[in-house]
Amino acid sequence: MSTPRRSAGGAFVRWGGRRPNVARVRLASIDLGTNTVRLLVAEVTAGTAAWRTVHAEQRVTRLGEGLRARGTLGDAAAARTAAAVVAYVARARAAGAARVAVVATSAVREAANGRAFVTDLERAAGVAVRVISGEEEARLTLAGIVAGLGPLPGVVVAFDIGGGSTEYILARDGVLTAAASLRLGVVSLAERFPFPGPVEPARAAALRADVDAQLARELPAVIATTRIDRLVGTAGTVTTLAALDLGLLDYDPARVQGHPLTRAAISRQHRRLAALDLAGRAALPCLEPGRADLILPGLAIVDATLDRLGCERLIVSDWSLREGILAELAAREV
Repeated sequence: MSTPRRSAGGAFVRWGGRRPNVARVRLASIDLGTNTVRLLVAEVTAGTAAWRTVHAEQRVTRLGEGLRARGTLGDAAAARTAAAVVAYVARARAAGAARVAVVATSAVREAANGRAFVTDLERAAGVAVRVISGEEEARLTLAGIVAGLGPLPGVVVAFDIGGGSTEYILARDGVLTAAASLRLGVVSLAERFPFPGPVEPARAAALRADVDAQLARELPAVIATTRIDRLVGTAGTVTTLAALDLGLLDYDPARVQGHPLTRAAISRQHRRLAALDLAGRAALPCLEPGRADLILPGLAIVDATLDRLGCERLIVSDWSLREGILAELAAREV
C-alpha cells in the first residue's frame, strides 16, 4: 500500500503503488501582486481538498511602480503585468486547469485606475479578476501558510511582505484572530530609499527609522504586544534570505520551506547585501530578476518586525497567498 507523504509545498498526496480510480481535477491560482505575478497549477483529488503541484512559476512585473507618487497604475507597468497574467491563464488552460482564479491585491485596490485595469484585463485574459481587501489577503495568506507548513499550534504571528503592503496575521492554533494590512511595501520603499551602490549607514538608518515609525503607528496593539510562540515570514524577501542562508545556487522550495532564520543569520546576509552595489546584488544566486533593489527595503521590514515583536528567529514559508487561493478553490471540490 502506498503511504501518504507531504509534498514539497505541504499538500498530502500519495506516491507509488496502485492509485485508486478517483476523480481528479486541475485548478489554477494567479496572485496578481504589486511586484510579482505568481501562477500555481495543481491537481486536486475530489472529496479530499488535497493536491499535488503540477506547475508553478512567477514573474516580477512591478505593477505598483510609481503608484504612490501618481496614485495610478502606469501604462508600461499595467501592460507588462497584463501580458504576464494573460500568458499565465493560457499556460494554466494548456495544463488542463478547469478553473483559474485570479486575485489582485494592494496596487489594484489602491490605484485610481484599478477598476479600469481589471476591466481591460478580464477582457484580454477571459477570466474574472477578484480584487481583495487587505483583511481577505491576510486570511488567504494564512490558509496558504497552514496548507504548506501544516497545523500551527499555539500563538503565531505571520507576516507577508508585498510590493505595496505587508500583512500581519495573528493566529491561535491555526485560526485567524486578528489581521492588519499596512501600506508598507518593498516597491514603494525602494522608490523612496534607493541603494544603487553599497549602503551608506545614514541612509540605511533613515530607511529603518521610516519602517519603525510606520509599525509604531499602524501595527495593532493586539498583534504587537501579544506574547507569541513563533513568527512565520513569507514572500520574496524572506524566501530569498532563506535561499542565501542555505547557500543555494538554484532556488529549491522544498529546502526553503520551514527553514529557520535566526537574527544572527539575517544580520549576516544583511551585511553581505549592504556591502554590494546593485549589480553585485543582482549577480547573487537565487536573487530573481527584479529583486536586487528590493531586498534591502525588505530586510528593513524583517529587522523591524523582529524588534517590534521581540523575536530572535522566524520560520520561512514558501507558501502564501497563491497557495491560499488554491486551497480555497480545492475546498470547493470536497
